[in-house]
Amino acid sequence: MDLQLNGKLALVSGSTAGIGYAIASTLAREGASVIVNGRTQASVDEAVERMRAETHGTVIGFAGDLSQAEAAKEVVRRHPGIGILVNNLGIFEPKVFEDIPDEDWLRFFDVNVLSGVRLARLVLPAMKRVNWGRIIFISSESAVQIPTEMIHYGMTKTAQLAVSRGLAEAVAGTGITVNSVLPGPTKSRGVGDFVADMARASDKSFEQIEAEFFDHVRPTSLIKRFGTPQEVASLVAYVASPLASATTGAALRVDGGVIKSAF
Repeated sequence: MDLQLNGKLALVSGSTAGIGYAIASTLAREGASVIVNGRTQASVDEAVERMRAETHGTVIGFAGDLSQAEAAKEVVRRHPGIGILVNNLGIFEPKVFEDIPDEDWLRFFDVNVLSGVRLARLVLPAMKRVNWGRIIFISSESAVQIPTEMIHYGMTKTAQLAVSRGLAEAVAGTGITVNSVLPGPTKSRGVGDFVADMARASDKSFEQIEAEFFDHVRPTSLIKRFGTPQEVASLVAYVASPLASATTGAALRVDGGVIKSAF
């Protein structure tokens, strides 16, 4: 299927690894010019080189912390024609509720929510001028089923749904769409490292820890395994394309059936 992404410029925040890398790589493979973002120049350079080799597409690097206002302004200043914004930048950390200080709540909100709000605000004027654009927030099934082991993370993912829906309504009647995508537990770099550490600490295999996780922590999963970054990226690429022009204001699940609802 041709996703008609030739000539589109996309920014994927937090895209040197994991889900972000898979999204950026898929968009590049489909013909979009893609800005790959990470906090360090070394990580960006490595990701850009690898992605160019894999996709033979147009891949541009931007090193900077896009949770910071100045970095966000700079990437839009350098690349004023961004038509696809994928807000993937995010952090997570399991922590008992009583041990989460105010500083962590604010830090999680700044990185997971405000970074995407700020970037959307910066790219929206150009999208309005051409009457076309795609803004996508990478949320999580944790937005709907708040994980007790990291309530502060779940809060930010729910907030993304509110921002996404509200912004979609604010641009109603235009060629701009705004959506959220809700991955389930996904074998991204952070999750993979976390599970691998648990496996070493308990002298179990990765597969054993994975099976226990879906038996006890996410028992509603229908696929009974971690999703892959590419499975998330495939949905995001479609939503980012002109083919998805009637899909807006939606919370789209690629969660392996973890959310126990038909709606």
